[in-house]
Amino acid sequence: MAEYIQETFNGEFLFITYIIISLLVFVILAVCIFILGKAITRWVNEDSRNLFIRLKKKIRLPLILLLLFLSFVIPSSFFDDHISPLEPMGAFMSAMVIVFVSWILIQAVYLIKHFVLGKYDMDDADNLRARKIYTQFRVLENIILFLIIVVALSLILMSFESIRRIGISLIASAGVAGIIIGFAAQRAIGTILAGIQIALSQPIRLDDVVIVENEWGRIEEINLTYIVVAIWDKRRLVLPTTYFIENPFQNWTRNTSEILGSVFIYADYTLPVDAVREELDRILEGNQFWDGKVKVVQVTDATERTVEIRVLVSAADSGTAWNLRVHVREKMLFFLQKNYPQCLPRARLEIAGDKNNSKESVHNG
Repeated sequence: MAEYIQETFNGEFLFITYIIISLLVFVILAVCIFILGKAITRWVNEDSRNLFIRLKKKIRLPLILLLLFLSFVIPSSFFDDHISPLEPMGAFMSAMVIVFVSWILIQAVYLIKHFVLGKYDMDDADNLRARKIYTQFRVLENIILFLIIVVALSLILMSFESIRRIGISLIASAGVAGIIIGFAAQRAIGTILAGIQIALSQPIRLDDVVIVENEWGRIEEINLTYIVVAIWDKRRLVLPTTYFIENPFQNWTRNTSEILGSVFIYADYTLPVDAVREELDRILEGNQFWDGKVKVVQVTDATERTVEIRVLVSAADSGTAWNLRVHVREKMLFFLQKNYPQCLPRARLEIAGDKNNSKESVHNG
């Protein structure tokens, strides 16, 4: 063993010196990290302090491994001419440092997302702000993780001399290849850019109520390339992100979750509208679905057979508005059947022959 050390490090003294310096570097880095952590914990506010403490727990293992690698990599630059194994191991050690740094960054992204989204509750009745933040983080998280992984892989590959030479030789043809790939992947790139645009401009957000392809549903997932809409009957409608950029659609919760619900009643001309208004007051009194803001009864049309009466009520969100509309429609039908059955829609017929017969009888008389 002593002969191997002497052959590799050109002497036992050089080997011992390298180990001592590496240990000193590790201690210095650990002390610096410790002091920095204490300073951050003291200076930041309560919320940021909790985030930093949880982040330290998440990255403790990769941080220790990173410090170990750095403690051997940093002194190696002073012993390149004297320690032969460090030459082939240099690329590997650099790659491991990149891996640990990427690991720390990914854990930090996950923890920041968890910490920020924990302040918002998607189950609130008015969750507009929460849906904005959730939508941005879902899409931007995928973009950031993708960039971290791509940059890390690029740096790792560039750490090896042979691969770096290959990469340099390919740069000359990268322009032509990029144009070809750009044309071939035009739709895919457009879909990804549409996903980024949706995350920033937010024409839709998570849990938005939308009408797409004549279907009522909620936005369940927003990804870079596709969006999943949960239809009311448990089906799932999967659409490319470009659909919401290029096609018109209805968003019932764009600015607020509040919505108006309408119920149409078709009755005979003899129905007293004031009685319908009074009945609506009784139906809405103490109703759990009504938000107490809007209740209107209007005659919106009159045809040759019936009058159209529109009952307009308000609710906190679209799901509640649906239940309120169903409830009001049912109670109004029961009210008409019980109190005004004669005012239900009816068809009137007039027999012209009766008038002619009466005229003939008068003439004959």
